[in-house]
Amino acid sequence: MNLGIDDLPVRDELRGKSPYGAPQLDVPVRLNTNENPYPLPEPLVERIAERVREAARDLNRYPDRDAVELRTRLAEYLTDTSGYEVGLANVWAANGSNEVIQQLLQTFGGPGRSAIGFEPSYSMHGLIARGTGTGWISGPRHDDFTIDVAAARKAIAEHRPDVVFVTTPNNPTGTAVPAETVLALYEAAQAAKPSMVIVDEAYIEFSHGDSLLPLLEDRPNLVVSRTMSKAFGAAGLRLGYLAAHPAVVDAVQLVRLPYHLSAVTQATALAALEHTGTLLKYVEQLKGERDRLVGELLALGYEVTASDANFVQFGRFDDAHDVWRKILDRGVLVRDNGVPGWLRVTAGTPEENDAFLDAVREIKKEQGS
Repeated sequence: MNLGIDDLPVRDELRGKSPYGAPQLDVPVRLNTNENPYPLPEPLVERIAERVREAARDLNRYPDRDAVELRTRLAEYLTDTSGYEVGLANVWAANGSNEVIQQLLQTFGGPGRSAIGFEPSYSMHGLIARGTGTGWISGPRHDDFTIDVAAARKAIAEHRPDVVFVTTPNNPTGTAVPAETVLALYEAAQAAKPSMVIVDEAYIEFSHGDSLLPLLEDRPNLVVSRTMSKAFGAAGLRLGYLAAHPAVVDAVQLVRLPYHLSAVTQATALAALEHTGTLLKYVEQLKGERDRLVGELLALGYEVTASDANFVQFGRFDDAHDVWRKILDRGVLVRDNGVPGWLRVTAGTPEENDAFLDAVREIKKEQGS
């Protein structure tokens, strides 16, 4: 029987939708998924093995369902790197920042409720909203991809969403959001409902500016979401976390699955947190490579969106997908996010970035520009 999704009794809001994903093609250089290109250093790999070996002795038992040690170490990391003090009660962790967002939407969104994000932005916000039965509203941006504050405030007042997403640095554009903008949107959200405001800082370690964690002070409806996938070079770990008022941490536990973080995940994350100094040195290298990509692309005559992340959005193209294919034909995979006229490239190793730049130089030369 030839059966498709639409032949099943799936929810109406899921019909005709596509799952999130980026093509994983067998090419020499993959710069399309914003991964950290540097493998974990060998001392960290050995420490992970030690911690996992210790955890394996008790795998017949459920893990610590509250992940107390891990959340304590995450709180210390946030305090050390931001200067804003957070503690165990302010931090929650889950399987990637996507599960963090899912738990937040299960708690504060859901049927009969809505969420707003300012697009183009991280497409999983809208996908997870639909998956939790939360209505999705696409908010406005300026042509330079910054948030149109006046229009955003108007949209919040009109739609009165239960959840407001602000992504900084923004994916796929790389643009950072000033604290003043977040404060303006927070005030608008509280006047409208009040609503939860989620600041997604998945790429904050790569930013030129500071984390917005200090904005949590006296703002119980504000949440800052983070991940270990990018700066920590641990995309395969799947560990995300949030910082918020303790009441928010208590609230998301109403929807968390029992023992959702495995003992192996907790052990691996704890090992990584012991090596933050080394891992953040890789971040500094990648920031330098990102800035090199920006400079080289501008010199070639491309338009480049100002980036505070580990990737660069560049264009503009009459047919972005055609250019994507031409770059791929030269052995380099970048991301066509569907933003009209633009492509996105992840900052890789110097050698990977050289391969990408050689490819776009050849394309420019072919086009006679």
